[in-house]
Amino acid sequence: MPSSTQPSLPDPAAAPLVRTARGRRTLEFAEGDIQSEMLLARPDKLVLAYAKAMMGFALFVPRPRHIVMVGLGGGSLAKFCYRHFPRARITVVELRGDVIALREAFQVPPDDARLRVVHADATAWLARHPGSADVLLIDGFDADGLPPALGSARFYADCHALLADGGVAVANIFSYDKARGAMLARLRHAFGNRVCWLNGVAGNNHIFFALKGGTRRADRLCARFGDGRGLGARWLNWLFARLLVAWLAHRVTA
Repeated sequence: MPSSTQPSLPDPAAAPLVRTARGRRTLEFAEGDIQSEMLLARPDKLVLAYAKAMMGFALFVPRPRHIVMVGLGGGSLAKFCYRHFPRARITVVELRGDVIALREAFQVPPDDARLRVVHADATAWLARHPGSADVLLIDGFDADGLPPALGSARFYADCHALLADGGVAVANIFSYDKARGAMLARLRHAFGNRVCWLNGVAGNNHIFFALKGGTRRADRLCARFGDGRGLGARWLNWLFARLLVAWLAHRVTA
């Protein structure tokens, strides 16, 4: 059973939708709006482009010790990291009890010494665990998109405080979110403008990497990706993200 602390907000009334067809299982918070997708034959394989792009954290922290995730969804990120970062502890903070109840349907491994799913409000949980992680993945969407609390100045300050020196936070923000500009400005402020991204890797999902301290190599990478151009052409960035995921999968399973 997952660890539990009392969330400060109730679960939304609309139950998540689980659909299975043609060897795939999806999680939706609104009909047709896929939040997570799983191949039944390969449950820990990343399917959605944005999930693959978020694995770019390995460029900055290749050997994480503790990965914290905000949002469980169908567990795609948790399952991939559990398999391909075998030396890392993984803590997933999920607000919705009905989403946690679906972990077996999406073949999320049970809690053990390396994996823990916490039923809690991430805005409160992060503030209580400063300096405890070196990777933070922020993917806490609901039917209305990214909740305002997960894009506030206070939340991003808590994200910065959560990370140990050299850590990286990865924020998934929709390109069409009206608050996108304000959220990016707050993220930049919290991390001293050490924020970078790659254009074209995940469609309307813009994946931002925010660094806390780190190596000169990380600084060079951040400077290279700072304006979003990355390798130049969008298709090159798209290909780069997929090759990175393929390499991460190969290095453990080969």
